[in-house]
Amino acid sequence: MSAPATAQDEVRWKLQTAFSPDLPGLGSPAAYLSEQVDAASGGRVQIRVFEPGKLVPTLEIAEAVSTGKIQAGFSATAYEQGQVPAASLFNSPPFGLKPWAFMAWYYEGGGHEMLQELFQDEGYNIHFELCGLTGPETAGWYKEPIESVEDYDGMNIRFAGLGSEVIKQYGASVTLMGGSKIFQALQTGQLDATEFSMPMIDRLLGFDKVANYNLFPGWHAPANAVYLFVNSESWNEASEANQALVKNVCRAATATSLAQNEYNNGQILETYQEKGVNIQDIPRETLKKLQATTEEVLQAEAERDADFKRIWQSQKDFQKTHRLWEKRAHLPADFYDSE
Repeated sequence: MSAPATAQDEVRWKLQTAFSPDLPGLGSPAAYLSEQVDAASGGRVQIRVFEPGKLVPTLEIAEAVSTGKIQAGFSATAYEQGQVPAASLFNSPPFGLKPWAFMAWYYEGGGHEMLQELFQDEGYNIHFELCGLTGPETAGWYKEPIESVEDYDGMNIRFAGLGSEVIKQYGASVTLMGGSKIFQALQTGQLDATEFSMPMIDRLLGFDKVANYNLFPGWHAPANAVYLFVNSESWNEASEANQALVKNVCRAATATSLAQNEYNNGQILETYQEKGVNIQDIPRETLKKLQATTEEVLQAEAERDADFKRIWQSQKDFQKTHRLWEKRAHLPADFYDSE
């Protein structure tokens, strides 16, 4: 006969997500986490997921989790960039690590530990688990194409993360808003353009109905990581077994979200031509200018913030080493183009 459950054996968390659970790869990992921990624990661990804005405003999730207003959140650390400058590095900076390389750095290169330390040093009371990862976002949806960096001048655009600081250098006016508000802002002319996510998500939000140009590549977000935020006291109150369950389900959610990304996006791009969407590549010369400006922006931030410098250097060192493997082990991206 099994022993009766104690308070430590049970987990009852309310989780506020920044993304609708209906958004595959971005919000869906929160629903996956809730379903799988419940099933695997026989109901011992229950995480109730609330839609964006139901408990707290989307951009206040970290603060609400830290203060214990809610036990858990599901969001992107980049949303805390204003308070914690290095936070965006954990969503992959512009021209940074590709998704599988980011995962390697995070799990094997000390990224997980750096994330905990970063927010603790800034006074946050949060335990983090990587709990979703997608490939690159698109470079965004525009009412007019981007052919040179000068095209950003005077543009009103929704942008998140360190890429926003890059395009500001070229005169863009940047607004950060939740995904549910972007369609109307584009429709009414409040925004001229937006970046948000990848085709399988952007299609669900209807961006192709209000902006004709979908640009590539996603230079500003080569990988897009999302995290489980747990109040530190709530995390420490959970048993080691329950902590292990949450950690391992988050790892499974990370793998599943990346698989969804790779499986779906090509199929969606195939449908765009008949919808009148113009799929365009940003000219290589323009990308090189954006890359140079990115280096300047990140270097300036590193000079202001020791944590940013330390974490960014760790990523750069790994990226340099990983490319020795990547360039030789993987077929060139254009290998199949002539077939």
